[in-house]
Amino acid sequence: MHLLIPHAASHSEGCQAALATLKLPHLQKLLSRLSPQPLDAGDELSWSPPHERALARSLGLPVTDGQLPWAALEASQRSELAHLPSAWAFVSLCHWQATTHEVTMRQLPMHELSATESDGLLAAMQPFFAQDGITLHPFEAGRWLAHGAVFDGLPSASPDRVLGRNLSPWMPTASQASGLIRLMSEMQMLFYTHPLNDARERRGALAVNAIWFSGSGTLPDRHPAPASAQPVMAPTLRQAALQDNWAGWASAWQQLDVTHIRQLLDAQRLGDAVQLTLCGERHAQSWVSQPPSLKQKFRQLFSAPPVQGTLEKL
Repeated sequence: MHLLIPHAASHSEGCQAALATLKLPHLQKLLSRLSPQPLDAGDELSWSPPHERALARSLGLPVTDGQLPWAALEASQRSELAHLPSAWAFVSLCHWQATTHEVTMRQLPMHELSATESDGLLAAMQPFFAQDGITLHPFEAGRWLAHGAVFDGLPSASPDRVLGRNLSPWMPTASQASGLIRLMSEMQMLFYTHPLNDARERRGALAVNAIWFSGSGTLPDRHPAPASAQPVMAPTLRQAALQDNWAGWASAWQQLDVTHIRQLLDAQRLGDAVQLTLCGERHAQSWVSQPPSLKQKFRQLFSAPPVQGTLEKL
């Protein structure tokens, strides 16, 4: 069993303050019984966050920053799309909030968006995308699989990188990105006068006023089979972390400790092979089942270092 925990820590002051009093007894016991693996080091400005890099490696995908081919992988698993060549990306509806000094990603994905509304916007969008050689295929309300050569070698920022943040550092900058920037501007003008937004505003929902590209890239001709089963992704920390709600994040961590972490600890005690991957804002690190070293035996018998120190390094 492999448990992957995104947003396990952040270098923000609020998270560091929450860590100081966070008690995670099952996590501390589990880490003392597992062997650490090499750190996957990064920084908070990488296009692909640590948890996406870790997931890609577990699936045997190539790991190039900003080009983790999530859309291409999804397309390859659909019989009606698997035969199509070239590259893919996700296109998502979103809401940008503009101030005097910056533009911030306020909502991604869009809330309270029905399938009917999504289809109406898609019908209006498709001619613009077609002019640029991009075809949109259904995925979910407000989000589509986009097929086109422009996405080959195009880095794009993960939604988890941009939500709640100034968009300036995350806009596409590759050589082929100028057409996509123009397309993003065209969509802003299209949405500004679309009657769907009048209806959304009347019911108190945010207007759809922009799009975002993510998950761009191509699959290798023969991407390797996963080295192990796909990990269980624990999403419980994400919402609080992306909203800078560190009290809620600490509460979610404590709940995670008595559920998923405890389950993994019990499995390890029974002799099952387990793996835990903790992913912060910059780095990711895994711990795996191995015969305990003398140092681990000592830590199990006496006391392991506080778990806060491990999380702070992520």
